[in-house]
Amino acid sequence: MRRYETIFIIRPNAGEDDITEIIDRNTGIIVDDFGGTMLTIDKWGIKKLAYLIKKEQQGYYVYIQYAGVPEAVTEMERLLKIDDRVLKYMTIKLQEQFAPDPEFDKADDEEEADAAEDSEDSETSETSETSETSGDSETSGDSGEADDATPDTDDE
Repeated sequence: MRRYETIFIIRPNAGEDDITEIIDRNTGIIVDDFGGTMLTIDKWGIKKLAYLIKKEQQGYYVYIQYAGVPEAVTEMERLLKIDDRVLKYMTIKLQEQFAPDPEFDKADDEEEADAAEDSEDSETSETSETSETSGDSETSGDSGEADDATPDTDDE
């Protein structure tokens, strides 16, 4: 199985029932017909389009992320193309091989979050150590400007 994401834009005058029906039909193709797995379904809502699409200024955005076979994507896109309520769609392949193991994915996400926190902590401590050492060198009197600016008291 491969991992995909699809974004499709539905006409803004479509009712909630129509939107739900379009989403259910497409998820049914992926899961029921071709044995895929739904990972994420996000309803982004009505947004203004950057340009007119089929004489519409707004559209209802839906984002789905799933794992499936290429045939499922082909069938889903065929039905999206036929449906007059869908203004536009785009599918992107995210991963060539996807092993559906949700426990492994959750553990991966937690490890990445822990690694990110550890790297931030180490960067913060390195930055504070660097600023402390640079402050010590300036106060030790090694700077040439400090000697020139200070008058000698022996000559007076």
